[in-house]
Amino acid sequence: MSQITANGIQLEYQTFGDAKNPTMVLIRGLGTQMVDWHPDLIEQLTQLGLQVVIFDNRDVGLSEKFDHAGVPSFSDVLKGSVAAPYTLRDMASDVTGLLDSLEIVNAHILGISLGGMIAQVLTAEHPTRVLSLLSVMSTSGRPDLPGPTDAAKEAFNAPPAKTEAAAIEQTAAHKAVFGSPGYPESLEERMADATRSARRSANPDGPARQRLAVASHFDRSALLETIQTPTTVIHGVEDCLIPIACGEDTATLIPGATFVAVPGMGHNIPGLLVSEFAALVKSHLDRVT
Repeated sequence: MSQITANGIQLEYQTFGDAKNPTMVLIRGLGTQMVDWHPDLIEQLTQLGLQVVIFDNRDVGLSEKFDHAGVPSFSDVLKGSVAAPYTLRDMASDVTGLLDSLEIVNAHILGISLGGMIAQVLTAEHPTRVLSLLSVMSTSGRPDLPGPTDAAKEAFNAPPAKTEAAAIEQTAAHKAVFGSPGYPESLEERMADATRSARRSANPDGPARQRLAVASHFDRSALLETIQTPTTVIHGVEDCLIPIACGEDTATLIPGATFVAVPGMGHNIPGLLVSEFAALVKSHLDRVT
């Protein structure tokens, strides 16, 4: 893992595979770190003939933090009366900055959840940098779309735990709420992943500011209609945080997009789902290249 200057900030990143191969950049969701990508997924993507680039989004992991900006009110940012510390456009520019610093002209972009939103903005506003788009478990942000289940909403809005031990237990419990019923993770797996992430970096205000970035560009439906890049939208049938209707809407808005519904998949890509998910990526690459 290394630090690099991108878009004027420091990002933690890592590359896998042959740099001579086409590149795929993976963009994580809200509050999660690049170490949360399952290593088997990265390995299987490199076996498809890709160089894979992963990184910590700003404000999480080992990338630059924005604690000096504080945490403005979400409702004020959503109304436009207060500016967010940074926007989805800024986070998309982080990715182009990363590509610039790595001297990569363009890449396939795969984003999950918040990462899918960043990938959508990146593709719409920097189309020459994107070979193809995979928007996974994400949404257009159109206000009339269905929201999370009560259990998912409660977990998503839970206040941050006050100690490391409590944070690990909370994260492991939330992984069960958001997880994939058809591809369950054991408590041991969830606790191990939560422990690794908590001990690598703990910055509860970072995810709060990332949520404000979403509020700054909440409804992206008009933007999605401008995308001409080959796109596949993948969504879990059992996603309780961002319901499948949100993925269907995303695919409907992006001209020519292919939609793939995955039975048993929730709001994660657990180890048991990796091979199937990598096969979906291969099908996407076969179609667009």
